[in-house]
Amino acid sequence: MQPIVDKNTLINGNRIAYGIHGDGEPVVLLHGTPSSSLIWRNVVPHLTTAGYRVYVFDLLGYGLSERPWYPSIDTSISGQVPILEGVLAHWGLGKIHLVAHDIGGGVAQRFTVFHPERVRSLTLVDVVSFDSYPSQRTKQQMQNGLESLIKAPDEKHRSHFREWLLSAVKNPQKLSQTSLETFMSYISGPMGQASLFQHQIRHYDPKHTTEIANRIHELGKLPVQLIWGADDTWQVVDWAHKLHQAIPGSELDIIPDCGHFSPEDQPDEIARILISFLKRNS
Repeated sequence: MQPIVDKNTLINGNRIAYGIHGDGEPVVLLHGTPSSSLIWRNVVPHLTTAGYRVYVFDLLGYGLSERPWYPSIDTSISGQVPILEGVLAHWGLGKIHLVAHDIGGGVAQRFTVFHPERVRSLTLVDVVSFDSYPSQRTKQQMQNGLESLIKAPDEKHRSHFREWLLSAVKNPQKLSQTSLETFMSYISGPMGQASLFQHQIRHYDPKHTTEIANRIHELGKLPVQLIWGADDTWQVVDWAHKLHQAIPGSELDIIPDCGHFSPEDQPDEIARILISFLKRNS
């Protein structure tokens, strides 16, 4: 599947893959785990048609960006904030509309709490927050030790994580026929399998969002929109309501027939809600 990142730059000495689409007011899209910017591919055309310039990149250790060799290089939620700051500087962007999914939402929350002057509006789509992650299933695997999964034969690894990814959507057949194998290629094989654990799973630590939980109300000084899949089993809709209550003035839209990977299940509806929100806050 054709990626939506086609350029590269060095941010803090690490190669980051990025793409820029359309013209107009800047909108930056952040992805989550275990996906990449590709998850936004069906939302981007709606935004460019509506007159926005859309910026996407793959987080450090994800997708087509560099997979750092040294474990000392921080690819956690907190570690991705300087990467976001770096790409914004590379693009020459000041104030932006920020849209984030999954752990990208943790990055966006931290960035916005610490740099509210840089954010024109904030949209959080099925995001992690507070201590909402890792999921019970992943937590159990981490408690049992990840060594067996890290060293699992390729076929067993692919089978396990293919089923895991399919659980992120309401319509697994659609995902199977579109982006599933591309996402699998990023987290499988000699590099992808090791990278998944080193750069993603070992950083599934809620401290990155609990550290700012007592400041989350500050986001209410900005226009904030929450979009959630009604059938999200990774970040259940209860978390959407908790965030909605914690952020004064925030808007909440819950999309039916939609799982955690909502940009895969319902990209057109996400784009419709997002564009309406952006136009009211431009």
